[in-house]
Amino acid sequence: MAAPLSSARVLELASQAGFDLCGLAPAEPIPPQALAPWLEEGMHAEMHWMRERASERLDVTRLLPGARTVVALACNYYQEGASPIARYARGRDYHHTLKDRLRALRNQLSHEWPTVRAYAAVDTAPLMEKVWASRAGLGYVAKNGCLVTSRFGSYVVLAALVLDCEVDSYSNGPATERCGSCRLCLSACPTSAIGHDARVDARSCLSYHSIENPEAAPEKVRRAFSGVAFGCDRCQEVCPHNASPVPAGPRFWIRPLAALSLAQLAGLSPERHRQLVPGMAVARAKYDGLRRNAAYALGASKEREALPLLAVLAGDPSELVREAARWAVRQMGA
Repeated sequence: MAAPLSSARVLELASQAGFDLCGLAPAEPIPPQALAPWLEEGMHAEMHWMRERASERLDVTRLLPGARTVVALACNYYQEGASPIARYARGRDYHHTLKDRLRALRNQLSHEWPTVRAYAAVDTAPLMEKVWASRAGLGYVAKNGCLVTSRFGSYVVLAALVLDCEVDSYSNGPATERCGSCRLCLSACPTSAIGHDARVDARSCLSYHSIENPEAAPEKVRRAFSGVAFGCDRCQEVCPHNASPVPAGPRFWIRPLAALSLAQLAGLSPERHRQLVPGMAVARAKYDGLRRNAAYALGASKEREALPLLAVLAGDPSELVREAARWAVRQMGA
């Protein structure tokens, strides 16, 4: 068996690669109860890929045979300012940023330890990043399902690197839970999507419906869209651990799209969308999905000055946008 890697050196290389936080955990299987009840109750909505690769999510040795260590990584993404787009999505797509940094870390590890094999994961891979971040001591999973860190609150995006070797020492394990009796995040959720045991029901979640759902949103969810065009930060904005956020670096600086108003987003032309959206996570919602969301938000907030625009959108070629605009007009009694 190969000699363990230096944990101090791995942490140092992670920092050099641009990661704000790094921790190390042994690659032991995750108990099924961490995922199975959520899936069994249908809380994953139409995200069928969550169920299809559940066994891999629970055991990283299915992703990398012989896995011994998980390197949990996090980057702060906070930026000041208001926008109808969730904070993590206001700049360059975090997937690209984290993949760039993972590639740099992986290359350096390979340079120093050529025989080590690794599996890199950023969000879309079948790996439970929050569980590993918690196990590696980066923070704990709060009541709203977000990982809370002591340095950056919950304004972090996560990645992981699975290695087929051990390190000479592992991190101290999960940070102490600090939510206590606080329920501000549960109260702030406009659709009551946050339940017990830090479980979020995607079927009611604004983030899910504004990003993953390609169809019309349920009535209950539409009425909660006020101020939201992509993602949702409400449970994070009220969290006491986010009271003193730390501004992130240039890779997360706000792009022009995030400075647009709801009306401007709803009225985006295809050409303007093609100019502004590439390289941003907002692309996930696609052109019609983003305009649908903005129309819902205008209706939910009863912005009557948007009625002329909504009247135009009520005749849009996209059925998704037409229906959303007509719903928004009805909310204003017009």
